[in-house]
Amino acid sequence: MPTFHFDLVSPEKLAFSGEVDQVDIPGVEGDFGVMAGHAPVVATIRPGIMTVTSGGTKQRIIVLGGLAEVSEKGLTVLANVATSIAELDKTAFAAEIIEMEAKLAEHEGTALDRYIEQLDHYKTIQHQITHSTAMH
Repeated sequence: MPTFHFDLVSPEKLAFSGEVDQVDIPGVEGDFGVMAGHAPVVATIRPGIMTVTSGGTKQRIIVLGGLAEVSEKGLTVLANVATSIAELDKTAFAAEIIEMEAKLAEHEGTALDRYIEQLDHYKTIQHQITHSTAMH
């Protein structure tokens, strides 16, 4: 299987850089997979779990929004936050969700809609990392 270069960058670090077989990305317009030879595209990513496949192994990385760019050079993801599931502090993540729920009343109108959407994404991530049957 042909490979391509993939860089995952967050404000804190270069989270991943190397040759990969496929990357599955949680896009705002829907999840999508990138393989060698993918058409150039720039897409906004939503909070979710990105799967990086390389040499038959899969690595799952939580991303909390950002941008993905596919070009002739490969794939670059600029993530607001990128954390491997193994590194995630599940207790702190659960506490963040509880805090977000407590702040729902502070929002209204379209801001409330966006906040609820973000909260739903966080809850989906939490469900996926706590229920192994939902993981791929």
